[in-house]
Amino acid sequence: MDDMILHRKERLIITAIEIIDELGIQSLSTREIAKRQGISEATLFRHFLNKNELLAAILRFFAQFDDDIYQTTKLKQLNPKEAFMFFMTSYAEYYENYPAITSIMQIYEFLRYEPGLEDVIRDITEKRYRYVRSLLEDMKQANIVRVQADIDIITDLIVGYMRDICLKWRMSKFEFSVRQKIISTMEYLIESM
Repeated sequence: MDDMILHRKERLIITAIEIIDELGIQSLSTREIAKRQGISEATLFRHFLNKNELLAAILRFFAQFDDDIYQTTKLKQLNPKEAFMFFMTSYAEYYENYPAITSIMQIYEFLRYEPGLEDVIRDITEKRYRYVRSLLEDMKQANIVRVQADIDIITDLIVGYMRDICLKWRMSKFEFSVRQKIISTMEYLIESM
C-alpha cells in the first residue's frame, strides 16, 4: 500500500498486520513496528496508549471490510442467492488480494486472552455469523435452498470453513487459489441444499 495516502495510524496498523503475517503474533512488538516505520516507540504511543489498544485497532481494521461488504450487498439489492455469492466472492477476492489480512482471523484464540479484546473478537465473529445466517435464511425463505439441516449448523460450517480454508491456504504457502476454492465450495453447497 502507498504510504503517502495512508495516515500514520493506518500505516502502523498495516505494518503490525505485516509483522503478524510474516513472523507471527508472538513477534509483534512496538519496537519492531516503530523500526519498520522509521519512527520512535514514543511516536507510536502517541497513536496507541498500549499494545492492546493497537491490537484492538487491528481487529477493527479487519472488521471494517465486513461492514463494507454488508452495506454493499444491501445497496446492490441482489436476490438472496446472488447476495450470498457476492458476499463469499468478495471475501475470497479480498483474501486472495491481501493474504496478510487472513493472519488476523488465525490469532483470535490467542488475542481473546488479552484484556479488552475478547469482546471485540466476540462482536466481530457474532456479527459475521448473524450475517451469514441471515443470507441463508433469506435463501430458504425464497425457496432457493431447501435446507433440511438446522440453519445454525450450516452457518457454523460456512464460517468455520472460511477460517480453516484460509489456514490451509496459508500453510500451503498460498499454492492454490483461495478464491477458486471458496467459490466452488459455496456453489457446491448451495446446489446440495
